[in-house]
Amino acid sequence: MNHVTDPRAGAAVEPTYQADFAMGEHSARHLRRILRLYLTGWGLLEVADAAELALTELIANVVRYVPGRRCQTFIFLLAAGGVRVEVADSCPEVPRMAVGDELDEGGRGLVLVDAVTDKWGVEPRPDGRGKTVWFECLATAGAADSDLSQ
Repeated sequence: MNHVTDPRAGAAVEPTYQADFAMGEHSARHLRRILRLYLTGWGLLEVADAAELALTELIANVVRYVPGRRCQTFIFLLAAGGVRVEVADSCPEVPRMAVGDELDEGGRGLVLVDAVTDKWGVEPRPDGRGKTVWFECLATAGAADSDLSQ
């Protein structure tokens, strides 16, 4: 299932974008483009780079660690002026921030997510099968106010 709704109708209660499919080699790139389209429409380009990087890291974790690489991705417009992105999968393993050796090729994805987002976390799925990893990137008050006044 890949479902898109009108970004102007966005509310924090229902996701504006929802996708459910197996992740592949190009999935992160496609999801970044979709995320940027929504952020552009919402006047939230100031958070686009951070949100895209964080989304890329979450999708990389799915590709690397989730059997079958299947996940659901959700994009929410926050009423406070920002975006929330959730990536849910059926793998029970909870990701952990790991600070590896500086020459390690991987292992720093959640460190990056922590560095570029305002909030992030991991929650068990309500059905008890797997988890949801989420992050929020908030717009600065001044930028959000100026966008609304135009």
